[in-house]
Amino acid sequence: MIDASVPEFPGVPVIPGKPTSASRITLSHIMSAHDTNLLGTVHGGVVMKLVDDAAGAVAGRHSEGPAVTGAMDEMAFLEPVRVGDLLIVKAQVNWTGRTSMEVGVRVMAERWNEAGSAKQVASAYLVFVAVDVDGKPRNVPPVLPETDADRRREQEAQIRRTHRLARRRAIVELRRRRAAEGLDD
Repeated sequence: MIDASVPEFPGVPVIPGKPTSASRITLSHIMSAHDTNLLGTVHGGVVMKLVDDAAGAVAGRHSEGPAVTGAMDEMAFLEPVRVGDLLIVKAQVNWTGRTSMEVGVRVMAERWNEAGSAKQVASAYLVFVAVDVDGKPRNVPPVLPETDADRRREQEAQIRRTHRLARRRAIVELRRRRAAEGLDD
């Protein structure tokens, strides 16, 4: 009998990979006065919610079930968004681990009533964890990059993951040392 499990995790079945295009989405939304902040531009939190919604849909499609936001990296606001802008939120899986995946999101804006090209107004990288009905992490299919751009995104995502994990280890170690010295409650 052939063992069709993941070598590092005996007994865990191999899940067939899915191409990047299988779960890529585009979400569009017209910004209204209801979305504005005190400066009269669209509130960053409104844009962040659309980013999280799009990324969550991609993560759920890719993992074929529920996935929860684990982290948001590098949310960058490049241009203000105005009332009447049509926001176009594009998202795709860049990288997958055993139970987690990074979703890259690009936010474009164009005037709702004008022909012309859209400009990029924001971008973000989010990490999602696939969960089962009990809220426990579950395995996700590997992502299969299809283009050179997809392969570049996957490599960049691995760099971001390495930095995220190193930062987490450094913070845990600092807190451990400070607690041992009686410096923190």
